[in-house]
Amino acid sequence: MNGKRGKFGAIPVKEGDIYDVEIEGIGEKGDGIARVNNYVIIVPNVQKGDKVKVKINAVRGKVSFGEVIGDSDAADGETEAQTDEEATETEEAEETEEDTEEETEDDPEEDSDEEEKKEE
Repeated sequence: MNGKRGKFGAIPVKEGDIYDVEIEGIGEKGDGIARVNNYVIIVPNVQKGDKVKVKINAVRGKVSFGEVIGDSDAADGETEAQTDEEATETEEAEETEEDTEEETEDDPEEDSDEEEKKEE
């Protein structure tokens, strides 16, 4: 939390943070409405029921405005906060993990060398 207090208590979101949310409804102007700890996030270009990853672009008193940056990773009913730095670290860790998996795949030449040794 960013610690700011408004008329309605502490604001639970911060600009730049990323949240996994479910779009609960559609507002008068056609934008999606999501909530984090009962705090409203307005999200354009979504439909009711969509589960998306949203980056907060602006916090304005009773509401904030976000943009969809991908599909939600969270389990049903779970809201997950992530800063830009954490998101980058997660992506880098996943890329490193993929590289490691590629390097450890069996090399057919190594298999044939092992088979020759067993035959001897």
